[in-house]
Amino acid sequence: MTASEHLVRKDYGEGIMGIELNRGPVNALSPAFLMGMADMLAGMEQDDSVRAVVLSSPFKVFSAGLDLKEAQDYDLAQQHAIVEALNVAFLALFAFPKPVVAAVGGAALAGGLFYVLGSDVRVAGPRASFGLAEVRVGVDFPAPTMEIARATLGPNTLRRLMQTGQPIDVKQAMAEGIVDVLEEDSGIVLDRALAEARALADIPSIAYASVKRQVRQPAITACEAAIAQGANAPEGGWFNVQTRDAMRRMIG
Repeated sequence: MTASEHLVRKDYGEGIMGIELNRGPVNALSPAFLMGMADMLAGMEQDDSVRAVVLSSPFKVFSAGLDLKEAQDYDLAQQHAIVEALNVAFLALFAFPKPVVAAVGGAALAGGLFYVLGSDVRVAGPRASFGLAEVRVGVDFPAPTMEIARATLGPNTLRRLMQTGQPIDVKQAMAEGIVDVLEEDSGIVLDRALAEARALADIPSIAYASVKRQVRQPAITACEAAIAQGANAPEGGWFNVQTRDAMRRMIG
């Protein structure tokens, strides 16, 4: 499938558009998949008929991050490609001036959590879970994604998720401020996300974009500076001497 087939644009009416992550079975991240989202967001930013965006997944897993079976064999060019895609796509989401609501029915792990952190409102169902497993697979965080995490997670949550690599359930995520709305009925998570998107779309758009930029500007500036200084192509690559073995252990 092409990147466009892995990202389904949905029109929910009243200016509410959807981006359905459709790279089954777990929305594993790839450069094309991530860059496709960045391109789709760029088009929606320029489209005046788009008032808000909802991110969703039709699968049991919202996004599990990298495909470790594939990633363990990445050469230097492939490491640079995925790092650049992570940085570009999630900065595009984080800096998107219109409202974005995430409808999370399942696990959002590692790089997959940044879809959630980049959204303005996060609606989750009872089977959702959240985590940043990078340390367990032997990699650190590209500087721009680190800035997004710092801007959207409390310091103790950041410490716990990043330094243990262990996920938390949806009730803990609610307590930590990662989730804004918990729907006990998994069948209406998307409906509730659409309602949240419509409420945000009713806010005057110029003021919304301006205030969102004010809130996120320090992190956006830091992301842009890191990219300008070479964060998309880290010297020596993203992996270290322990990474491939750690990935193999995670796969089992």
